[in-house]
Amino acid sequence: MEKLTIQEEEAMRIIWYKGSGFIKDYLESYPEPRLPYTTLASIVKNLEKKNYVSSRKYGNVYKYSPSIQEEEYKKTFMSGFVRNYFKNSYKDLVAFFVNENALTPEELRELAEMIERENLKP
Repeated sequence: MEKLTIQEEEAMRIIWYKGSGFIKDYLESYPEPRLPYTTLASIVKNLEKKNYVSSRKYGNVYKYSPSIQEEEYKKTFMSGFVRNYFKNSYKDLVAFFVNENALTPEELRELAEMIERENLKP
């Protein structure tokens, strides 16, 4: 799965949120100031080339749909991120956030509880 640019990720978040739609539908969900229509159309065409979206032609316009689920992208992206920046260690990832004071002791307890619950599942 090819890594997306910041603009492509932003467009994909809107496409995942809206589901199938036309460029104008996606453009309406952008925060102000909105991208020009042609810019968004180019971004979506690039997403189609990268197989993130598929299209179907209706007259003179295309209707787009996400080709991959958001969770699939997150899982792939995070795996690569942890592999490339934290030597494939999720422990090192959490330690980084602890050292940056980005996680409170309460949040760490919640994470530990989540891990315990997951390990107890059959």
